[in-house]
Amino acid sequence: MSDLPTVRRLEAVGFRAWPAAVTRYDGSWLYRLTAGHPSRRLNSINPLDPGDCRDIDIRLEKAAKRFADYGRPLLVRQTPLIPPQLVDFMDAAGWADVGHTEVMMADLATLPREEDAVDRLPSRDVGRYVDARIRVAGEDPALKPGLTEIVNAIKPETGLFIFEEAGFGPTAVVLAVQDNDLAGLLQMAVAPERRGRGIGTALLHAALRWAKLKGARRAWLQVEADNAPARALYHRAGFRETYRYSYRGPDAT
Repeated sequence: MSDLPTVRRLEAVGFRAWPAAVTRYDGSWLYRLTAGHPSRRLNSINPLDPGDCRDIDIRLEKAAKRFADYGRPLLVRQTPLIPPQLVDFMDAAGWADVGHTEVMMADLATLPREEDAVDRLPSRDVGRYVDARIRVAGEDPALKPGLTEIVNAIKPETGLFIFEEAGFGPTAVVLAVQDNDLAGLLQMAVAPERRGRGIGTALLHAALRWAKLKGARRAWLQVEADNAPARALYHRAGFRETYRYSYRGPDAT
């Protein structure tokens, strides 16, 4: 069983760390929609109360129309906060279950020390960070305006970390969001041709040290459950799974 108060808090800080362009509530179901970026986290229904299970079919029908207006498929994000009746409804309707993700946490007081570590200061240049992220992750350059809008909309203090190498340019990025005593790490990526050289470890620890200096006591991140190398990296840094979620939809792939 998941610790629901912890799940609720991590969900709240996660929404602040990765803000959608439009948010609407239907009871305790949070709709998040973003026309400029296809991220599932930014385009999904997020039920926040296991007891809110009224009129499931009617509410989903209305939601489908709203999502269609944004050109997005209907997706429900299935976390431990979802009503069991909604899960039963989706199971009975044969909705696909995709995008399994682990949410992990680490205590920054026990952050492993690296004597030869070099502190890296985060950039304040959103455009430079976005360009680096798109290049490192091999993403579509057409996503630049949408990603720029998202990063600029983040309200808590944010550190934009970029690792660059002579002759290669940017080879790794991570975005750290410090929200009171919690720090979230998002968009961690290392260029495929530069993996296995310790770059990810160095950048991860630089972001965590920055967050700790800013007053964070614990860190959280999200990683796809089938990404074994990334999960191993985070385990070595002291992260442990807190809960999992996936996406459900009639047309999810």
